[in-house]
Amino acid sequence: MPETLYEKKRRYARAFPPIPIVVAWRTAARNGLARISCVGLGGLYVHEKEPPPLGSVLQLVFETPNGQVRARATVRTSDSGHGMGVEFMQMRQEERARLASMIRKLLG
Repeated sequence: MPETLYEKKRRYARAFPPIPIVVAWRTAARNGLARISCVGLGGLYVHEKEPPPLGSVLQLVFETPNGQVRARATVRTSDSGHGMGVEFMQMRQEERARLASMIRKLLG
């Protein structure tokens, strides 16, 4: 499938997990559990019917085959009724390595 111009502008490749990955997220005011539909080294797309507003800072926790990933992220897109695109701001090096390994496997 040819890449779109938008895809070419992306810094990192995206992977689409074939089985659900659940992420626990928390802001200063709310928290929740939701499904990840898209993952990359730059961030995630999280399905959440009532996502936090743009610019909200989140704490995220989710499992990979190699262990848990904890990250701090910012809401970059917020689509009421659908979900939110979040950009990673901070993640420990070993957790980033776990995420990278999972993405490599998903991309085949």
